[in-house]
Amino acid sequence: MPRAVRERQMLDAAVQTFGQRGYRAASMDEIAELAGVSKPLVYLYLNSKEDLFTACIRRESEALVAAVQAAVAPGLPADRQLWEGLAAFFRHTAEHPDAWAVLHRQARTHGEPFAAEVAVMRDEIVAFVTGLIGAAARETHGEGELADRDMAGLAQALVGAAESLAGWANDTPGVSAKEAAATLMNFAWEGLGNLMQGERWSPSAR
Repeated sequence: MPRAVRERQMLDAAVQTFGQRGYRAASMDEIAELAGVSKPLVYLYLNSKEDLFTACIRRESEALVAAVQAAVAPGLPADRQLWEGLAAFFRHTAEHPDAWAVLHRQARTHGEPFAAEVAVMRDEIVAFVTGLIGAAARETHGEGELADRDMAGLAQALVGAAESLAGWANDTPGVSAKEAAATLMNFAWEGLGNLMQGERWSPSAR
C-alpha cells in the first residue's frame, strides 16, 4: 500500500480516537488497531503520540480552511458571500465532528505546541472573514466607511461565535448545520447591516 494511503488511514483512526477519547486517554495501541496496522508501524511513520496529534491538527485545520474558502465564490453579493462561508463552516464541522472536537476542544486545552497549531488556522479564517466584512462595507458605502480595526474586531467576534455555536450544534440533537449557520447569519448580518448604515449603539443614546 502506498505510504500516503497508509498515513491517511492512520490519521483517520487517530482523529476518531482523539476526538472521541481525548488526547490524554487515547492510546497508540487503539489507534493502531483501528487503522489496521501494528503500533511499531505508527511510530515508524509518525514518530510519537505528540507528532501524530500535531499531524491530525494540521490536516484537519487545512481541510476546514479550504472548505470555507472554496465555498465563497467571487462576484457574489456581500451577504451571500458571508452566508456561503458560514454555511460551509458549519457543514464541515457537522460532517466531521471528531475533527472539530480535536481542533476546538483537545488541541486548545493541552497547551503547546498544539494550541499554536490551532491558532494558525484561526488566524487564516479570521483574515478571510475580515476580507468578507471589508467587501460588505465597500459594497454598501465605498472605501473608508468602516475602519480596519472595526473590521478586524468584528471578524474576531464572528469567528469566536461560530466556533462556540458549532460545538453546541454538534452536541445538541436535531440542530442542523444549516440551522446553526442561519442563526449566526441572522444575528451577525442584521447587526452588520445597521453598522454599515452608520447606526452605532452607545449608552448615551438610551
